[in-house]
Amino acid sequence: MRILLIEDDMLIGDGIHVGLAELGFTIDWFTDGLIGQQAIDSAPYDAVILDLSLPGIDGMDILRTWRKNGRDEPVLILTARDALSQRVSGLQLGADDYLCKPFALEEVAARLQALIRRRSGQLSSIIQYSDIVFDTSNFSVTKEGMPVVLTSREIKLLELFLLNQNRVLNKSFIQEKLYSWSDDVSSNTVEVHIHNLRHKLGKHLIRTIYGIGYILGEEA
Repeated sequence: MRILLIEDDMLIGDGIHVGLAELGFTIDWFTDGLIGQQAIDSAPYDAVILDLSLPGIDGMDILRTWRKNGRDEPVLILTARDALSQRVSGLQLGADDYLCKPFALEEVAARLQALIRRRSGQLSSIIQYSDIVFDTSNFSVTKEGMPVVLTSREIKLLELFLLNQNRVLNKSFIQEKLYSWSDDVSSNTVEVHIHNLRHKLGKHLIRTIYGIGYILGEEA
């Protein structure tokens, strides 16, 4: 899943960026609030991590502008402002969740997963499709009750398909979800990942719609 991170503290930002990337998230990190505010229009983000105390513009103003313009991406606010009034104001402006600094990376990841599931209408951390079970809380995958070892990219690709069942996903959309602007992506990367998922989870798991993209499941 692709996450927009707007955080000007280099130590905190780097910790979030590196830590979430190791968990398989794709992260675009901006330290400038105005640039980060505009970046939301440039990629299909699944969620946003937004600091409030930013140079040049307040995070509350960024959130207010997004919601006024109809942006509905889930927003997790991270801030040192722990006053109740600040938390209430952020939620009233349209924030979906709130964490005060300091925080644990594991909690950030868990809250992001919950926000992304909720947006997709998936309330449980367990997603099942046929004989495949994916647990988003620990990124584990089983087939017929047996654990399956997947790479972080394969896990996020599987999650993408599971959260978009009955929807055809084209190659460009998949690349934008799995890779940030700084990643070096070869022309056949998506095909390789899909081939690997088919090999590990069943050749009929993902169907190719020639000239359009890919969809979960066999043809009816």
